[in-house]
Amino acid sequence: MSKFKKKKGGDLPAISTASLPDIVFMLLFFFMVATVMRDSTLMVVNKLPAADQIQKLDKKDRVMYIYAGKPSSRYEDKYGSSARIQLNDKFATVNEVGAFILAERASKRQELQNVLTTAMKVDSETKMGLIQDIKQELRKVSALKINYTTRVGDYTQNLN
Repeated sequence: MSKFKKKKGGDLPAISTASLPDIVFMLLFFFMVATVMRDSTLMVVNKLPAADQIQKLDKKDRVMYIYAGKPSSRYEDKYGSSARIQLNDKFATVNEVGAFILAERASKRQELQNVLTTAMKVDSETKMGLIQDIKQELRKVSALKINYTTRVGDYTQNLN
């Protein structure tokens, strides 16, 4: 008889799962910090016109968005099929645009209030009369920096 016995199998020890909750919470925290939440739910059809010479806006915190277009199919029964204005998460009239701009300005820091840009995301099927009315309201509240949001493409696609 021998004093020492040989191990019969080369079994590996079980993997320790003690640090697994730490890893899960670290990943959860990372994705919570890195994820950008959507500002508003789009309630209008928004097929942007094409343009070949565009510039990207650098700082999103300096932009106020105005959406215009026909209500999407979900809201068509309630609001009809004519072009509407959307400010944040609600439909609005042209007269409410000025108050919206003033409220957005007031919610920003003091140093950003003079450099805010109004971005208009307008559907390509929207009539120019509505856009002109919005621009008149923007002039009344001295929101003179206007950006027309487009998609990259050939501008001749807009003529169809």
